[in-house]
Amino acid sequence: LNVAARGDLPMLHAYYDNLKSNYLPRDAEVNYAHAARQAYIALGIALVACAEQGVDSTPMEGFDPAKVDEILGLKALGLRSVVLLPLGHRDPTGDWLLPMKKVRKSLDAMVTTVD
Repeated sequence: LNVAARGDLPMLHAYYDNLKSNYLPRDAEVNYAHAARQAYIALGIALVACAEQGVDSTPMEGFDPAKVDEILGLKALGLRSVVLLPLGHRDPTGDWLLPMKKVRKSLDAMVTTVD
């Protein structure tokens, strides 16, 4: 959405101006760190959405970000990779964990109540 060209949306235009006034003066690495944290919020939502739809997914780090950025042409778009999210359906014939009983910790072991 090219907000600057949309004079009929003054509230959205003001919001866009506010974003620019906050982000543009900041150092690029500060903005990158902020964007990376925002990406992890979206990642969490995507993982839940995948589970809801029966799609297998997992967050993946430990890749070469520079190489991924190069392959996907991200630098030209002003983007950098932070995390990968492989999606798919598992092959039950190769899943050695499939027949194992699921083990879940108790709620007391997982949750701390703060008063």
